[in-house]
Amino acid sequence: MNDDMALVREYAARQSEQAFETLVSRNVSLVHSAALRQLRDPHLAEEITQTVFIILARKAGSLNPKTILPGWLYRTTRYVSAAALKIQRRREHREQEAQMQAVIQEAQTDPAWQQFSPLLDEAMANLRDKDRDAIVLRYFQNRSLRDVGAVLGVDEYAAQKRVARALEKLRAFFTKRGVRSTAEIIAGAISANSVQTAPALLAKSVTAVAFAKGATASISTLTLIKGALKIMAWTKVKTAIVGGVCVLLAAGTTTITIYNLGKPMRTIQSEWSAISGDNGQWSWAGGKIEAHTIDGDSILASSKKYGDVTFSALVSTPNKEASLAFRMQDANNGYILNFTPVGSPGEPNGFVRLRKRVDNNETTVATYQGPRLAATGQSAKIKVVARGSSIQVFLNGANVLRMHDTTFTNGCIGLRVYGWGDSPCDATFSGVTFY
Repeated sequence: MNDDMALVREYAARQSEQAFETLVSRNVSLVHSAALRQLRDPHLAEEITQTVFIILARKAGSLNPKTILPGWLYRTTRYVSAAALKIQRRREHREQEAQMQAVIQEAQTDPAWQQFSPLLDEAMANLRDKDRDAIVLRYFQNRSLRDVGAVLGVDEYAAQKRVARALEKLRAFFTKRGVRSTAEIIAGAISANSVQTAPALLAKSVTAVAFAKGATASISTLTLIKGALKIMAWTKVKTAIVGGVCVLLAAGTTTITIYNLGKPMRTIQSEWSAISGDNGQWSWAGGKIEAHTIDGDSILASSKKYGDVTFSALVSTPNKEASLAFRMQDANNGYILNFTPVGSPGEPNGFVRLRKRVDNNETTVATYQGPRLAATGQSAKIKVVARGSSIQVFLNGANVLRMHDTTFTNGCIGLRVYGWGDSPCDATFSGVTFY
């Protein structure tokens, strides 16, 4: 289903104008609508659209074959719009506002869309790439779940779960900003209003200028290209930094030192921070680390990588899960040891489960269900011993799981919780030790 990239490769290899024209015609409305929503200036939105496709033409030969093109174009629109706003701080005039209102008048008849529209692109920017790609494919382009799964390389059920999780993250984002609604209403509003048909001649003019890779573009467009490419390059650098050192650095972020029985751990001098979710979901009190999330996955991880490691903690949760993460390459790759107690909502029997996360897709490697499991609210000691390819899991001192795997041989260690919306996760970790 990812024939967009086949067209990109055809254009890059043969400079096929027909292939590029097809790419533009398929995606011009997506790009133009996103630009129009962010800048509220119809003329500038057309220039942004042109710039995005010029960048596509220039980068066609270097794009990863697994790139989800609509998602890439949507992100690039965000970067170009940011560059445009930096160059000219949204010079809004009454006639532009009037013209904008006329352009989106039909969409504005939807009360829900009036609330979501000003926040949508900021909310989308806060999603992970794969979640954003899923939303763009499902609701911006109104593709079926089967098609979404085919493009993402997963089955229909996995695509449905990813879309549902991403929608829940959008709902949580809107709620924090005072816009309360349901995932279903948000999905309907995005599906009906997010992409409006681009001006009739825009696709032809964009194709002509972009096919020439901007050789005939105006000075202002060339300035936009330069600014956007700088933002894209810096974003890539920041992503590499996060993946390489397994720590999220942010100005003013509160970090949490890991403690063992109330004393700072001698084997760790630096602080830990969130590589998934945010530090605001974690707090320290009374010698314990407490976590809460309704926004999906949050991992509080070390700033150092470990190979062979013994890692343990005393954990409890009243409602969801408390997990140890180890050999994490980044937020999307590594092992997760999940403890879910007896009596948890949706999981009354509870379990200890070893999972492997590859490109943010989790698979269950081994599961224990038995009498050693604690009930909700009760503490349990979970420990993982990773030595070479051997991974052993202990629950309250008993060896309950064993396996051999060499997918990841080293990485960060950390604590992890997972919850969403009406199914939050609260967990407590104490006695955190590793060596």
